[in-house]
Amino acid sequence: MDRDLAFAMELADLADSISLPRFQAPALRVETKPDQTPVTEADRAVEEALRARIEAERPGEAVLGEEFGGQEATGSGRWIIDPIDGTKNYFRGIPVWATLLALEREGRTVLALVSAPALARRWWATRGGGAFADGRPIRVSSVDRLERAQLCFGGLRTWRKYGLLDRFLDLAARCYRVRGFGDFWMHMLVAEGAADVAVEMEVSLWDLAPVQLIVEEAGGRFSDFQGRPNPSSGSAVSSNGILHDEVLAILRRD
Repeated sequence: MDRDLAFAMELADLADSISLPRFQAPALRVETKPDQTPVTEADRAVEEALRARIEAERPGEAVLGEEFGGQEATGSGRWIIDPIDGTKNYFRGIPVWATLLALEREGRTVLALVSAPALARRWWATRGGGAFADGRPIRVSSVDRLERAQLCFGGLRTWRKYGLLDRFLDLAARCYRVRGFGDFWMHMLVAEGAADVAVEMEVSLWDLAPVQLIVEEAGGRFSDFQGRPNPSSGSAVSSNGILHDEVLAILRRD
C-alpha cells in the first residue's frame, strides 16, 4: 500500500475510534456555530485527534479542517479534513455520516478517503491508482440517458434560496428515479455505479475534495454548476461522465 494511503487509513481508524462510540450516545453535546450549522463534541474531538497525529508524524504537512480552519498548502502538502460529514445525521442517530480526508500536493488532490463506520463502509482513491470501496475496485455506471438515470440530491432549501429550485425540478423530472441521500454518500453511490448523477449546493472544500477524486478515479466526472472541476466553488455535480454536460445544460439554462 502507498505510504500516504497507509497513513490515511491510520487516520481513518483513529477517527472511527472516536466518532463511532459517541454515535447515538444519549449525552452527546451539540452546539450551533455562528453560521447556524450544528457541531458536536465528536466533530471537534475527531479533528483535534487527527491534527495531533498529523503534526506528530507529518510535521511538514499543513492541515485545513472544517472545525478549526488551517493553513494554506505547503511544499510538503496539505491534509483537508471534514471530521464528520453529515453532522445532522450523526446527532439524530442516522448512520449516514463519515470522516472525509484528502491529501493535496502542489494544488492537486492526490489521495482521498471516506470512512463511514456506522455503515461499515470505506472508500478511497489515489490519483492515477483507481478508486476502491472496501478493498474492491469501483466504476461508474454506463447509463446514457437521463430518462434511465438515478439522481441524488441533498435537500431543496438551498435550491430555493438561490432561485434554482425550478431548474432542479426540471432535472428531477427528466430522471427515472430521484432520491435525497445527500452528503458524501450520494457521490459514493455515483462512484460505485449505483446512482448516475448527484447534485448539491452550498458546500465547502472539505465536503468536496475527497469525493471528487474518488468519483474521477472511478471513471466519472466532477464539477461545479459552471462545469469547472473546482471543489472550492460551493456547488457540485458528480456523474458517470456520460450525462454530465446534459445535466449542466439544465442547471445553467437562461
